[in-house]
Amino acid sequence: MTTPTPRVRMPATAKAGEVVEVKTLISHEMESGNRKDKDGKAIPRKIIKQFVAKFEGKEILKADWHPAISANPYQAFWVKVPASGTFTFEWTDDDGAVYKAEQKVTVG
Repeated sequence: MTTPTPRVRMPATAKAGEVVEVKTLISHEMESGNRKDKDGKAIPRKIIKQFVAKFEGKEILKADWHPAISANPYQAFWVKVPASGTFTFEWTDDDGAVYKAEQKVTVG
């Protein structure tokens, strides 16, 4: 498997108090652990089990994901932008690996 690639799409600028849409996607196979390989052996589960979004270190969204989530999971949500700052996004894998992305937003 290749290294999962996180992507974020949201406005780089906003007005104070404006509500903006944040769209995230991570390239990941999301192996449920229910399939078998060609030799009949179970393929080990490997999924992104948690997604967390923060603004300036304050958690704004946390989602626990389960094997039913599709490959390359997409998460979209709306958030009010209080001031200029940095959004951070973290995807945590079953094996403890954490994939991160950041997006700065300027309020003007």
